[in-house]
Amino acid sequence: MITSNPFAELSAFIPISAMQTYVVVMFLLVIGGTILDMIHKKSAQYFFENAKKAEKSAKRTVSGGEKASLAIQTVTSEVLTSSEFANPKRRLSHLMTMYGFIVFVVTTAMMIFGDAASTATIVPVLWHLGALSLCVGGYWFWFAIRVDVNSEGKLWYKLDRADLFVVSLLMTATFALIWSALQSAGSGLSTLAFVLFIVSSTVLFAGVYFSKFAHMFFKPAAAYQKRITKADGSRENLPQDFDLTDPKVQEMFPDIPQYMGTNPPNMGLGIKRESPNHY
Repeated sequence: MITSNPFAELSAFIPISAMQTYVVVMFLLVIGGTILDMIHKKSAQYFFENAKKAEKSAKRTVSGGEKASLAIQTVTSEVLTSSEFANPKRRLSHLMTMYGFIVFVVTTAMMIFGDAASTATIVPVLWHLGALSLCVGGYWFWFAIRVDVNSEGKLWYKLDRADLFVVSLLMTATFALIWSALQSAGSGLSTLAFVLFIVSSTVLFAGVYFSKFAHMFFKPAAAYQKRITKADGSRENLPQDFDLTDPKVQEMFPDIPQYMGTNPPNMGLGIKRESPNHY
């Protein structure tokens, strides 16, 4: 099963041109949905206006070389390794889902658009492993890590429109694996699994406008802009990080010693001290 290209066997019933057309249509739906999402939420407008506003509050000019360095740091940190997640379980779950999705989508395109010789061995293996990684990371997140599950006691099967992306993503990978397994076993149910796979993937890519799919395009840009604001001193009009025990800081803010003493205690981890299980 894991070494077989399920799309190659499917080509005996569905023309390869039809599969390619479907992939192209899904790609265009993602682009269209993302653009409509940007227009509706005015995300791009807010981003650029916020960047211009930060430039006016800048205390220093960031050089081109420093901007390039910050861009590399953003890619290696927030994009490739998701360092913004303080919870190691959430971070690992996100990485498994993200890389699983990327490998799954890329290898799907390779098997549909590539020739049989170039996708004979390693590509189908990567396709199955990508879908499996996506499922493990996604179901781990869905059943154990989600905030509303941990802190609000929300039942796992209660769905909102905000869950459209995650649910359709998990269903796409799940039905893809089931379809491949049933097809390899020669089961007549493989057709049903394939139909469910197509329905799930269509909802996933056609529902971009109604899901949080588009946020993955803004997340790197927002992370990069945050680094810029720290470098130029504008800090998004937020105060600097101060050492409350520093006499100079206490002189600047006399209410610190008044309410917290001259040697303010370490406030500890706060909400990070324990997991949110208080429903």
